[in-house]
Amino acid sequence: MSILVLKNATLAQLHPAKVEEGVDIVIENDRIIETGANLSPRYPQARIKEMHGRLVMPGMVCSHNHFYSGLSRGIQANIAPSPDFISTLKNLWWRLDRALDEESLYYSGLICSLEAIRSGCTAVIDHSASPNYIAGSLSQLRNAFIKVGLRGMTCFETTDRNGGLQELQASVEENIRFAREIDRARESGDEPYLVEAHIGAHAPFTVPDEGLLMLREALKTTGRGLHIHMAEDRYDVSHSHHHYGKDLLVRLAEFDLIDSKTLVAHGLYLSEADIELLNAHDGFLVHNARSNMNNHVGYNQQLTAFRNLALGTDGIGSDMFEELKFAFFKHRDAGGPLWPDSFARALSNGNTLLSRNFNDRFGRIEAGYKADLTISDYIPPTPLLAANLAGHIAFGLGASHVHSVMVNGVMVYEDRQFAIDCDTIFAEARKVAKKMWQRMDALP
Repeated sequence: MSILVLKNATLAQLHPAKVEEGVDIVIENDRIIETGANLSPRYPQARIKEMHGRLVMPGMVCSHNHFYSGLSRGIQANIAPSPDFISTLKNLWWRLDRALDEESLYYSGLICSLEAIRSGCTAVIDHSASPNYIAGSLSQLRNAFIKVGLRGMTCFETTDRNGGLQELQASVEENIRFAREIDRARESGDEPYLVEAHIGAHAPFTVPDEGLLMLREALKTTGRGLHIHMAEDRYDVSHSHHHYGKDLLVRLAEFDLIDSKTLVAHGLYLSEADIELLNAHDGFLVHNARSNMNNHVGYNQQLTAFRNLALGTDGIGSDMFEELKFAFFKHRDAGGPLWPDSFARALSNGNTLLSRNFNDRFGRIEAGYKADLTISDYIPPTPLLAANLAGHIAFGLGASHVHSVMVNGVMVYEDRQFAIDCDTIFAEARKVAKKMWQRMDALP
């Protein structure tokens, strides 16, 4: 038994909004067992860590990311002019993912995991692609998560864009293989249960009906949910109408692919019927404001229509403080009616996704919940209250304030320091990135 008391913390919870000063948080192994004032005398054998009034929040979750793109920053490969989203996919991302190998994917996972934690994330829901390295690729990402101590989920994006039916089959097989690996690891208990599985798919326009049949079987076999891009660009919608005569989610529903674990990324141009289907099945829409702006795909004017809204980055880091700010400011710029508290709830919903997929309790600082915590050195210049916590995040609190991060009861980032040698990892990543860029240039 290992008990830790975080003493004299300022507890700040996004949803339901809560701010409470002078709180002791008692953690046994990987779980919170008690919160309240002056609790440390009850636990004389506990280790005490003085918080000095620091802000302690339930861990931040990035609900849609692409760790495989971690070595693309400042990319120096030759990229043809890309005037629209589809050409950007073809000229940049679909060449980058084909250049990935075991080494480059692992280092992408490592640096993205480190940067996620440093920005205050305790968990990332990842979506991976490496068409020339499929079998075993998700295990490499899991290795990176576990080495750093980050919680998360990952999956392989099922697609036919490079190898047709054979690629579809290999992608689905990797998703199933990985889900079974997770099941075995969880049953053995040899490693901390930090990583879970989705069943991944790229987007409806690169997954024909044969692929949807395979995905249906994968969901049934593994008990996992679908993680898929959808309606990120108008092309996805027009392709579905032209080739199948159906709206996007209407088509997927015919293959029994929507349930309460479904994660749809983007969804800018979903129809009313699509949104009704997603809501009826209690699925999630993950909004990626900065990515949508970067790709010039437009703005999701229907955010208020979704029952379950979460926030992701789509590969632009894992700074969820920053993502919330952009989500709110872009919404205001578009004339939307939502205020920061709505986006704070969306950020909190990432923990709801974890709860459904890990079958555990995340997202609150209460007895019985997992000890995944973000600790910040934030000195508010105005009163910090439950009623204005979201406003403090939108206009002040950020990743630069992150002091420590706890995942599964372990301080993986403490006093702004990692226990592992980050300098060596980043130096090696720079070498690996150069080799990957060279492989990109050799691709057609």
